[in-house]
Amino acid sequence: MSDQLITRRDGAVLQVVFNRPAQRNAMSWAMYEGLVAACRTAEEDPGIRVLVLRGAGEEAFVAGTDIAQFTEFSSGEDGVAYEQRMEAVLERLEAVRVPTIAAISGYCVGAGIALAAVCDLRVSTTTGRFGVPVARTLGNCLAMNTYSLLVFHLGPARAKDMLLRARLFDAAEAHAAGFLTEVCEVEELDATVAGIAARLAEHAPLTMWAAKEAVRRLRVANLPEGDDLVRTVFGSQDFQHGVRAFLDKTPPRWQGR
Repeated sequence: MSDQLITRRDGAVLQVVFNRPAQRNAMSWAMYEGLVAACRTAEEDPGIRVLVLRGAGEEAFVAGTDIAQFTEFSSGEDGVAYEQRMEAVLERLEAVRVPTIAAISGYCVGAGIALAAVCDLRVSTTTGRFGVPVARTLGNCLAMNTYSLLVFHLGPARAKDMLLRARLFDAAEAHAAGFLTEVCEVEELDATVAGIAARLAEHAPLTMWAAKEAVRRLRVANLPEGDDLVRTVFGSQDFQHGVRAFLDKTPPRWQGR
């Protein structure tokens, strides 16, 4: 695995660090593959009881997928393939047998909020910022599974507020909505997460697995098909324009087609 994603064992805890601080830890394909490999490691090593995800530096947990990768897209089918690939990663992380903690500082947006949402617990510093501002940035959309995650954690009203107004929730608002387990100061994040991980490591593994698996099954039960939404939006002129505008750092001009 490249140095874009670092995994290290810390006693009973497997630490996964998204390591592209200059890009606000935006995810490359290699980083997604490394995360899946880390889930496999956490399950295959009986000494690992907790999986912790964090971003390098204090500016971001994960600020989405690296937008440069979207320049390769030429049709709505590319969007469907991307979201299916993303969904496979999210499903793997959500279903991993050990408890997972997202240790968040700074931006947790786009794919970042999806990764945090499938973790079992989320701890953020007061600098945490949460959202999916694609309505004003790229002009793309989410897979049905990711919409489900936002509605499941935030409720439909807050989820639509986040998505339609393309605004970021601060840590206090995300905590009030129930998305965050705990909020702390920046200098307290490591100790807070370590304390939670130590407590989880003492608990019955199968009992915790059953609890998290039951909640996962409740969320995904009767999840509807949504490829038609992804195909339409990723295949639009607006999306192609939005990607170019984002990379060129120019304001997008949406046409609705």
